[in-house]
Amino acid sequence: MFAVRDEDGALDIVQDAMLKLTEKYADKPAAELPPLFQRILQNTIHDHFRRQKVRSTWTTVLSALGKGNEKDDDHDPLEMLPAKSDSSVPADPAAQFEQRQVVGLIEQALVRLPARQREAFLLRYWEELDVAETAAAMGCSEGSVKTHCSRAVHALAEMLSAQGVRL
Repeated sequence: MFAVRDEDGALDIVQDAMLKLTEKYADKPAAELPPLFQRILQNTIHDHFRRQKVRSTWTTVLSALGKGNEKDDDHDPLEMLPAKSDSSVPADPAAQFEQRQVVGLIEQALVRLPARQREAFLLRYWEELDVAETAAAMGCSEGSVKTHCSRAVHALAEMLSAQGVRL
């Protein structure tokens, strides 16, 4: 089982789980709610850690991309970088605020990607599928997945750079 060491983060997770329970299962008998809540809470915790890992990876990747200008579409820069540790949340409130702003800008930039690039990027780095699984899900070759991911990462780096984001 995962442990959320940040009290505010843990409270946010519980609150999100409670909201999901009330929004989707308010009509259920009271006796069915405890096991439903337990499952929703477990899924919410899992989602929290997955998003935390992905966000720290994006920060690392986009930072690395800003330093190099590779034009090889078959090269997947995210494959070359190690994942950061689980302690990706800065202790400094100003740094936390800045990180939230950057993540918001990344999410806005993702929406502006072409559909296939966005799909490949999200399947690979959000859903954590490997190249073969992503290719099967998208109905294309592994080379296409690598190309779409590479182009997506480069486009995200350019969009963020144009907005003045320096990671």
